[in-house]
Amino acid sequence: MSRPKRRTNRRRKNRKNNPANNRSGFKKRNEEVIKEITYFDGITVNELAEKLNKNASEIIKLLFMLGKMVTINSAMDEELIQLVCLEYDVEAIKEDSEDEEDNLLANIVDDPKDLRERPPVVTIMGHVDHGKTTLLDTIRKARVVDDEFGGITQHIGAYQVAVDDHKITFLDTPGHEAFTAMRARGAKITDLVIIVVAADDGVMPQTKEAIDHAKAAEVPILVAINKIDKDTANPERIMSELADIGLMPEVWGGDTIFVEISALKGQGIDDLLENILVLMEVAELKANPNRLASGTVIEASLDRGRGPVTTLLIQNGTLKAGDPVVVGTAFGRVRRMNDDLGKEIKEAGPSTPVEIIGLNDVPIAGDLFKAFEDERKARTLADKRAQTRIESERVKTSAMTLDDLSQQIQEGNIHEVPVIIKADVQGSAEAVKSSLEKIDVEGVRINVIRHTAGAISESDLMLAIASKAIIVGFNVRPTAAIRKMAKEEGVDIRLYNIIYKAVEQMESAMKGLLDPIFEEVIHGQAEVRQLFKASKIGTIAGCMVTDGKIVRNSFVRLMRDGVVIYDGKMSSLKRFQNDAREVAEGYECGITIENYNDIKIDDVIEAYGEVAVERE
Repeated sequence: MSRPKRRTNRRRKNRKNNPANNRSGFKKRNEEVIKEITYFDGITVNELAEKLNKNASEIIKLLFMLGKMVTINSAMDEELIQLVCLEYDVEAIKEDSEDEEDNLLANIVDDPKDLRERPPVVTIMGHVDHGKTTLLDTIRKARVVDDEFGGITQHIGAYQVAVDDHKITFLDTPGHEAFTAMRARGAKITDLVIIVVAADDGVMPQTKEAIDHAKAAEVPILVAINKIDKDTANPERIMSELADIGLMPEVWGGDTIFVEISALKGQGIDDLLENILVLMEVAELKANPNRLASGTVIEASLDRGRGPVTTLLIQNGTLKAGDPVVVGTAFGRVRRMNDDLGKEIKEAGPSTPVEIIGLNDVPIAGDLFKAFEDERKARTLADKRAQTRIESERVKTSAMTLDDLSQQIQEGNIHEVPVIIKADVQGSAEAVKSSLEKIDVEGVRINVIRHTAGAISESDLMLAIASKAIIVGFNVRPTAAIRKMAKEEGVDIRLYNIIYKAVEQMESAMKGLLDPIFEEVIHGQAEVRQLFKASKIGTIAGCMVTDGKIVRNSFVRLMRDGVVIYDGKMSSLKRFQNDAREVAEGYECGITIENYNDIKIDDVIEAYGEVAVERE
């Protein structure tokens, strides 16, 4: 029995003397003196500790002593970071977050010998129902408009067509005002903007807005005057209206090309395409196809069978199947790539719209993307950007501060309607958000706490329960399990496929949240003919109803010679000895007034009430 004991003691001695067996709970660090560090938005306590060569527990303890409660994974704001660094006499320099974006999509200076001609990217813009999608249909010899609810384009589309051995990439942006952000994105990635104006309608607000986007993006504008086949068409008026806002027609000595077309009948389409090619030939559009691809997200959605599905416009380089890509905060490998006709392709060059699957998350339309050689680098960059975005959203949805409370008190009693928006694609989610936030009902406002693409999930339901939010689904349906759970938890799920219906219903609901407006209603008048004194009741006025009717428990005004002597509440109304609900004109009654007895003969008692009036 003694040998095992001696072995155990030896083990204890060895363990005690071995510096590797440090059981203090924390890894010992080299005592390197740090004088300066750099940090980025959303850096965690653990990451800061590593930069300072300190234990995270040490920083947590320091902040606790300063009255700040944090955990190892807490994101730190600039004030906290500077506070910690000051304690350790370290200078903290913030990294410019834009540098990361610039590095992600840094424009490599290409050798002119490597540049090749690329197809032009043309965006079609204009007012709703002026014929943009019909024009694109005619060019593509396809019918897109039939698939849209109410004939209104709900998503942004990207299509490539061949014209006289040349390719043109068309972006079709929705025209109605809800899609301002989508149109703005279209203008930023385009080489030419076609403004479609209906010859029988004229220049509308969204037409002017589209022109503003095109001018801001500093891209050429071509005007297509559509519906010239109609009897009420007046192209001269359109040219005059556009000339007034800075688009002077070439035929009038300006520099804007105007083409008269009928998208429905195909009239003037060849002339339009010819003008596009002429304008783009002058622009000499070129790109280097022999490099890693970069570009912009046109649209993104979550498909139940395929996962995140993303439409990209490649602006430079060539994207190949299998390439690692970073798209906003999402990343992954291109597992499958389809062209605009749904055909699988292995690679795509500049100015080509493609649909890819393989990302780990649904990106946001308008996000920039870049292909990488190293998947690890792509993953690291995407994770860092995702963390930054999560922390910024966490700040936005944090509890109300005293400043917020003070502001609400100053603004009055403001009702907020928390809303979670889920849509089939990200662009629609943004459009629904924009439309709902524009609803103008005095005293009520909508607070969109989440707007994402994809099906209504349990996570959305949990957030709705916690924030008492309404879930608005656009072109999505909840599963039976989600419906059942929502019913049990009392979460209201509203489903729509047309935006204006969502706006109408939400506006009605918001009006219902308002404190009702009360309007005074005069029930009738009674003249005091006799007075009766009762020790327990007070003065009873024996009256004759001279106008309308006297209603029990109504408010009353006591008038003497046309002047209001007292305004209060009726205490009782009787017909003879019985309580009466109401007494009509021409009948006698007895009235007592609550807490008032100074009634005289010939006084007039006016009974009135208040009714709630629906707000306009």
